[in-house]
Amino acid sequence: MEVHEIFVREFNQEKDCLEVEEVERNCEVGPSGKISLFTHMLGDPMSRIRHSPAFLMLIAEMEMGAEKKIVGLIRGCIKTVTCGKKVSRNGKNGHHIMPLPIPIYTKLAYMLGLRVSPSHRRLGIGLKLVTRMERWFTENGAEYSYMATEKDNEASLKLFTQRCGYAKFRTPSILVQPVFAHCIKISKQVNIFQLTSSEAEKLYRRRFSTTEFFPRDIDSILKNKLNLGTFVAVPSNIYQLWPGVDQFLCDPPGSWAVLSIWNNKEVFMLEIRGASQIRRALAKTTRIVDRVFPWMGIPSVPEIFRPFGSHFLYGLGGNGPNSTTFMKALCGFAHNLARKHGCSLVATEVSGQDPLRIGIPHWKRLSCEEDFWCMKRLGEDYSDGSVGDWTKCPPGLSIFVDPREL
Repeated sequence: MEVHEIFVREFNQEKDCLEVEEVERNCEVGPSGKISLFTHMLGDPMSRIRHSPAFLMLIAEMEMGAEKKIVGLIRGCIKTVTCGKKVSRNGKNGHHIMPLPIPIYTKLAYMLGLRVSPSHRRLGIGLKLVTRMERWFTENGAEYSYMATEKDNEASLKLFTQRCGYAKFRTPSILVQPVFAHCIKISKQVNIFQLTSSEAEKLYRRRFSTTEFFPRDIDSILKNKLNLGTFVAVPSNIYQLWPGVDQFLCDPPGSWAVLSIWNNKEVFMLEIRGASQIRRALAKTTRIVDRVFPWMGIPSVPEIFRPFGSHFLYGLGGNGPNSTTFMKALCGFAHNLARKHGCSLVATEVSGQDPLRIGIPHWKRLSCEEDFWCMKRLGEDYSDGSVGDWTKCPPGLSIFVDPREL
């Protein structure tokens, strides 16, 4: 191939959309005969980062005669998140002073959506895009940068870990549940209440602000138009009516759970390609039987072989010996809401060590046991000792997955 000079610049919404869509389309589809997942971005290439506090999209161009062609792209965003905690002894409980955990925040950058046209790979385009994006991260005060990729994406892992200095940091699990034709029954022993955005913010800040990756601007997420609500599941024999978040926090039940729901359907659609006609026919048969006999609760395969929508569950948490039971009820509620909205999948991402994981219904074939999160520390001037090295911290039981970065 003839060598051409590569230029990296900011994405221009007015003139670059069609070419960017073409690059995305060429990169997403897997080899012929292989089942692959295709993403339809619904006309806004920056929709995956637009809701973050600071964001940027870069494209790589190559001169071809008198014209320039887009051959690569990358997205990035910056936010402030929890990277650890310290203990304060100012909390009081009656006459006793109790240590209170206080979150330690850091400015974190996230790199996603790296794409290079198949016909222009091995030319250093990906490295140029990553390097330029990291420069923007540093100029805007980010202390760390991270990215996520499937464990079998060897090309991406090699670029980031061998050439860009990233290291494997966390390996959460992506859990995916199909939306059936029937509604899932919720136990009568569980009551589910929807919180207002202010109540949800107070609950998350009071109970989960020291969770790793917790976003400092959680209020912006909860008030976003894509957020469908925050829901709490509690024992029905204790709460017939919602007492209000203040009373709940002062005297919570022995077991409970909470989650929020994000509407991906308004941002992008998904599509499974490469499935055989036999697979498609079997999936259709399960849907027909499920619709005819809904009371049997048959786990049918939804229509995923053409563009479909999904919901994402985030902010999962809870407490008590039966918290997994309440989480399962919330997931059933989320399934029914997704069914009402015409979605085909409900997904979430949790730490592999999260005790609530066993309460989250999912299909193993649709899920990913290990999603590799790789991190890099930016800059070198930490001589004042105010910031430790987060990349060397052991994982906690839970992480907070930001729905804006899917």
